[in-house]
Amino acid sequence: MQSIVFAVWMLGAAEAGPVQALPGTAPLEESVDFAAAMVAGIDQWLDRALEASVDARPALWQRDVASHAAYAASIAPNRDRFARIIGLKDPRVAPAMEFIASPERPSLLGRGAAYEVHAVRWAVLEGVYGEGLLLRPDGAPKAFVVALGDCAWTPEMLAGLTGGLPPEAQYARRLAESGCMVVAPAILDRQCTWTGASRVRKTNLPHREFVYRAAYEMGRHMIGYDVHTILAAVDWFRVSHDAPAGVIGAGEGGLLALYAAAVDTRISAAAVSGYFGPRERVWEEPIDRNVWALLHEFGDAEIATLIAPRTLIVEAAPCVEVDGPPPPLSGMRNDAAPGRIRTPDPDGVEREVARARALLAGLTPPAGIAFVNAMEGPAGSGETLTALLAALAPDADRTPGGEPPVVSGALPDRDARMKRVFDQLAGHTQRVMGDAPFAREAFWAKADRTSPEAWQQSTARYRDYFRDEVIGALPPATLPANPRTRLVFDEPEYRGYEVKLDVYPDVFAYGLLLVPRDVKEGERRPVVVCQHGLEGTPHKCADPTVQEAAYNQYGCRLAERGFVVYAPQNPYIGGDAFRVLQRKANPLKLSLFSFIVRQHERSLEWLASQPFVDPGRIGFYGISYGGKTAMRVPALLPQYRLSICSADYNEWIWKNVSIAYPFTYLYTGEYEMPEFDLGDTFNYAEMSWLIFPRPFMVERGHGDGVSIDEWVAFEYARTQRLYDALGRGDSTEIEYFNGPHAIHGVGTFAFLHDKLDWPGPGE
Repeated sequence: MQSIVFAVWMLGAAEAGPVQALPGTAPLEESVDFAAAMVAGIDQWLDRALEASVDARPALWQRDVASHAAYAASIAPNRDRFARIIGLKDPRVAPAMEFIASPERPSLLGRGAAYEVHAVRWAVLEGVYGEGLLLRPDGAPKAFVVALGDCAWTPEMLAGLTGGLPPEAQYARRLAESGCMVVAPAILDRQCTWTGASRVRKTNLPHREFVYRAAYEMGRHMIGYDVHTILAAVDWFRVSHDAPAGVIGAGEGGLLALYAAAVDTRISAAAVSGYFGPRERVWEEPIDRNVWALLHEFGDAEIATLIAPRTLIVEAAPCVEVDGPPPPLSGMRNDAAPGRIRTPDPDGVEREVARARALLAGLTPPAGIAFVNAMEGPAGSGETLTALLAALAPDADRTPGGEPPVVSGALPDRDARMKRVFDQLAGHTQRVMGDAPFAREAFWAKADRTSPEAWQQSTARYRDYFRDEVIGALPPATLPANPRTRLVFDEPEYRGYEVKLDVYPDVFAYGLLLVPRDVKEGERRPVVVCQHGLEGTPHKCADPTVQEAAYNQYGCRLAERGFVVYAPQNPYIGGDAFRVLQRKANPLKLSLFSFIVRQHERSLEWLASQPFVDPGRIGFYGISYGGKTAMRVPALLPQYRLSICSADYNEWIWKNVSIAYPFTYLYTGEYEMPEFDLGDTFNYAEMSWLIFPRPFMVERGHGDGVSIDEWVAFEYARTQRLYDALGRGDSTEIEYFNGPHAIHGVGTFAFLHDKLDWPGPGE
């Protein structure tokens, strides 16, 4: 019946002029910017999901409040997941603390009431050291405390060696006066003094964002590096002392104090100032606070329950506010992600504390979560320190004298120290990047290479992992497709239609469909889905009135060859408007591609229902960001018979992590590019392995600035090797051409004709 309706429609179109809608669809009557509307709709969906995440989190927890021991065991899986998503992936090295001294500069910097202040460093990870101050009491320490300031502060400010903080905010000094041994680490700041490489390119990415981008791709995190630094100090203290350990922090240091105590039960008490509160708007904060899957399972209240039944003091206090990334210095690119920090609303802080207490209802003895309102003064109020000391050292002097230490030596060079911290952390990302092939080899060890069938069966688990843990899985579409179409051009060889399909409330799929005019009754043609690149639209691929050099109207050329062509709109358009979607999605364990996969799935369902489409012969051909799509979407949607990646295939991990080359994403404005832990799980070859045994092709212009031929060839060799090893070497190929970042449309067109079984011109 569908074929008859289509035949009548084609005949009517020929005799009575073009129709306005495809058979079986309603007329598309909207006249809007569908690309902008798509981004706005996904944004609305994400806003609702962020709000709903609070009520959804309990499903991921199985708290047993029968006893403290039962409770600790019941939340252990949550603690492990939290440690993973903040990047605690590498083993720390053996504990070691060193005085930093030279013949000209002793380690002793000053002396206070019954304590000394030394410049120190301590081992953290291979090639990574913590650096800061050690405040060592004259007698046996009553407790050990890691004191963290905001990342805009210095350890010397917390110790009272320099100005910058009022005396009451110098809590490293005040704790030392009470008999505690204190380590005050230097925390990487948000300046942009050293981001980039002088021989490559300089950028205004804050130091923390620069490290974050590279680390995130490798399953590490700027936050994780800082937490490792804190815990390495605890490791050292535990070697020779058994006194209680605590942590206190303000601003960025408050975040780190909260997270460190959540993952390490050796920390008996934590004080968090100027940070705690509802976190559903974390996407507005600096991007180095972007944590994959955070709000899926953890708000600040849930993190507080990882500290229970140990002591947590939450102090509402002013914090260092941030309006955005630093302006670029002379010669720098302006590539940094937007992000700001505001002092938490004290009422919101208190509500989040109340929510944490409610999550712990019934725990006996009850958890010690205290709330202190110190909005009228600086961080580290007397009430907060008294509560912290009560938990760590009840016999400590809680009313110390308050005099700053007497400086006895030249103080550390702040800039030189910060550069060392930056270089070591950035260097660690490069080391783990170099180790990534071995990590991926271990990750893929259970893939069975004995036959194509064994491969497909054994790699189903990897496809599930890629979907759930890398891309992020949305549920199937919740709305009927409700297809609407509209004729938009009528060419001698084909007609073109706009198509709109519903997916979720406010989320839809949209594209241009080109139908050759010579389709016969009952004939089912192959389809090529032509995907645009960054900031593109379907019209750049498949509109005869639009000519852009990179696209070369390749959708139109394919329709002229007899293929049905569909050019979907993907939501990577609008600059920060779409990048905010990634920022909102990541904490929900989602990404932009979570939506793109479901939009393509809905489009494929609808295409397969058309009487002129052969569902078994639908191929994908994408350029640039559309090539990024070509690696991810066909890997997850087997409805695609083949995939062609143009102007994108790469050694993708190097492309995101390498400091040494100017074309990597450490030096561009695409701050949405990093995908958490991709480096140790999937490079582009591994993604192509999920496409196997379906045909796969790469198109590469020698002059394409997104990479260099050597990187592309190096990675593609791994794709070719698998296809050859499993007897399908004729199903993959790469075509190089003398040209730029563009569709070439020579070898790829031949590939489409061959693999989709459609005769080429003259055949």
